[in-house]
Amino acid sequence: MLRFSKQMKFIYQTWWKVLTVLVILYTLVAGLLLGVPRLPIMHETIRNVYFHVPMWMAMFTVFTISVVYSIKYLMTGKPEHDLIAVECANTGVFFFVVGLVTGMMWAKYTWGEYWSNDPKQNSAAIAFLLYCAYLVLRNSIDEEQKRAKISAVYNIFAFPVMVVLIMILPRMTDSLHPGNGGNPAFGKLDLDNRMRVVLYPAFIAWSFMGVWIASVRYRISLIEYKKNAIE
Repeated sequence: MLRFSKQMKFIYQTWWKVLTVLVILYTLVAGLLLGVPRLPIMHETIRNVYFHVPMWMAMFTVFTISVVYSIKYLMTGKPEHDLIAVECANTGVFFFVVGLVTGMMWAKYTWGEYWSNDPKQNSAAIAFLLYCAYLVLRNSIDEEQKRAKISAVYNIFAFPVMVVLIMILPRMTDSLHPGNGGNPAFGKLDLDNRMRVVLYPAFIAWSFMGVWIASVRYRISLIEYKKNAIE
């Protein structure tokens, strides 16, 4: 009976990880092999939407968890909440980098250069530096509780600023990027059902992957924290 309960617990804890890996593999293969709309300028590069956009979705997911746990830390003072917040931020920065790189590669083939000072690109770069400053801030303060409190407050203010920079400001000016300045986002004229059955699962799968990575980093940090507390 005990063995059965352990097996059920293992299945409960791992099913979503197995599903995440399977869905990501599906989106990678289907994203390269299934048909896509034949659009001017983009042509086959439209397949990058399966890889570029889900990186931003994963980034937003872990950044949202990060700011939630920063708020919880200020309310409870539990160091575990601070560790979750910072590891989610670290994971979010990783997906931020991948999102920027895949976007630059796409821009090279569709706009003619990796960086064209497009408002969306510039806003994303500023938001990236905002979170880099968060990580630098944490490393610049030695006292544990002071570091956690200051970085939590910074994180709470950085998140809405990041949303404004990426989601709002570029829409208020002309931009080459879809969905900004009157330039329509991918919709019924660009996406079809062949793309939706790949793109939507990719959103979910990469978001779960972000949570998975952050949880692994959190467990490692928690072990190091407890080890340092003993010493």
